[in-house]
Amino acid sequence: MKASARLEEKIAKLLLWLFAICTLLVLFSIIAHILINGISGLSWDFITQEPKRMGKEGGIFSIIIGTIYLTVAGIVLATPIGVGAAIYLTEYVKKGRLVQIIRFATEALAAVPSIIFGLFGFVLFVITLKMGWSILSGALTLAFMVLPTIIRAAEEGIKTVPDSYREGSLALGATKWYTIRKVVLPSALPGIATGVILGIGRAIGETAAVILTAGSSLGLPTSILEPTRTLSVHLYILASEGISAKNAYASATVLIIVIVIINFLANSLMGRLAGRNGQSH
Repeated sequence: MKASARLEEKIAKLLLWLFAICTLLVLFSIIAHILINGISGLSWDFITQEPKRMGKEGGIFSIIIGTIYLTVAGIVLATPIGVGAAIYLTEYVKKGRLVQIIRFATEALAAVPSIIFGLFGFVLFVITLKMGWSILSGALTLAFMVLPTIIRAAEEGIKTVPDSYREGSLALGATKWYTIRKVVLPSALPGIATGVILGIGRAIGETAAVILTAGSSLGLPTSILEPTRTLSVHLYILASEGISAKNAYASATVLIIVIVIINFLANSLMGRLAGRNGQSH
């Protein structure tokens, strides 16, 4: 019996290792394919010049700026709402049917395909509210898309804060909101940051929803009411329309590098926040 159990455990470990290796192989093969084909197209001129002839020539400077504007605007709009909803669900609402309905709605929102968000944003923001194809229309649409991710991650982060922290603060005469603001939220920062980072990852790589709401203008945006083109939309158009495979791979390489840098900085930030919280408590 013991020998059989040990054999099953060894087989399970072996399978888990194989699954992990397969996942890494898929990831590295995708990254390697893009880097091999795109690294030759990278240069300082490609990063700093404006695109010309529909992106067949020139660089991607205005596209990088547009990506930053759109992503930052979307995250800025979604984060306060997402964190506020998470606080409400974990700290104020008692467990019951209302919480179940809200969480079901959040999960359903997370499962909606991006093209549906794009159509919704196009009808509501671009046409009905007459914002046109603009950074603002795209940012509002992206905010709806990343909202479920931020809510769930912030919720889990807040739940990890021990109840003894809340009880100690309340016992000293602090109000509930003061306890949440000064005790709970600082301790939950790593979890909240995780949700924001995941939201950035989804927003920066989104294509369908962005092209329907933010447009695909190659010009340098000077206002949130102007259209723009993101890196993901740019490489999609270059590849799908056969404009320039070389520039499409180079744009994809820049996108991967940006995502890697964001994840590296985010992990470093979360590690520091977790360390500070551990020292303070």
